[in-house]
Amino acid sequence: MANLYQQAESNTRRTWMLMIVLMCLIIGLGWLLSYMFESWAILIIAIIWSLGMNFFAYWYSDKMVLKMMRAKPVTLQSEPELYRLAENLSIAAGLPMPALYVMEESQPNAFATGRDAKHAAVVVTRGLMNKLDKSELEGVIAHELAHIQNKDILLGTVIIVLVGAIAVISNMAMRMSFYRNNRNENNNPIILIIGLLGLILAPLAAALIKAAVSRKREFLADASGVLLTRYPEGLAQALAKISDDPNSLDRANTSNAHLFVASPFRGKQRQSWMIGLFATHPPIEERIKRLMTK
Repeated sequence: MANLYQQAESNTRRTWMLMIVLMCLIIGLGWLLSYMFESWAILIIAIIWSLGMNFFAYWYSDKMVLKMMRAKPVTLQSEPELYRLAENLSIAAGLPMPALYVMEESQPNAFATGRDAKHAAVVVTRGLMNKLDKSELEGVIAHELAHIQNKDILLGTVIIVLVGAIAVISNMAMRMSFYRNNRNENNNPIILIIGLLGLILAPLAAALIKAAVSRKREFLADASGVLLTRYPEGLAQALAKISDDPNSLDRANTSNAHLFVASPFRGKQRQSWMIGLFATHPPIEERIKRLMTK
């Protein structure tokens, strides 16, 4: 069985593979549209767009995420306790000190973003700082540093751009298909049905990929974070507090929920099997159980 370090190294290969898969989904949608509308120009545009999206996602997606979340940078002077805690854990992990940001949200939560360890940021909510004690806060920060150390942050960040692009293309394509069908009575209904199925299934496939990747990597980050703190109770207690907190997180949505240390949606994934299917985090109870049996 692979150890934590071997799994972390394999994450790099899986990240690039999944980026290629998502890029192929975009190109596949472009081919489907070009076939339906009998225009190969659509395929060429899809190829160029997919390459452009990957370029943008790699270099700029972290900046987009920080702006989307309205995260504000903090310094040693403005938040000395948080800064020193993150600095000590970074030294223990052998990582460069990440940039630190705070979101003015009452729900306790956190996430890491960036493209590599030298260009990484850790974001915490004001609620996390106010509601967790030092050992619990340390457990959460260690978990986010583990995402950086395990090379998870690139995929977690760029997937927002790529999955969002697939959803936008699919939405536009379905509208175009219905419009063409209404304008042209000679359309082949079988081609139309196949095309619509492809356009519907593509974003669903992207969402399933995102959910599967996020769940596996959360368990690995939990285990790696505990190696830094040597105190699994800290993260376990933090997860329990985060899960029990009733406050919503205004800036969270389905495109960025996978970034957070715990699902920002309060109880929604228990309401139906469909929401649970696309849940980006494993159950808190299972994560706590694994932490306490290490």
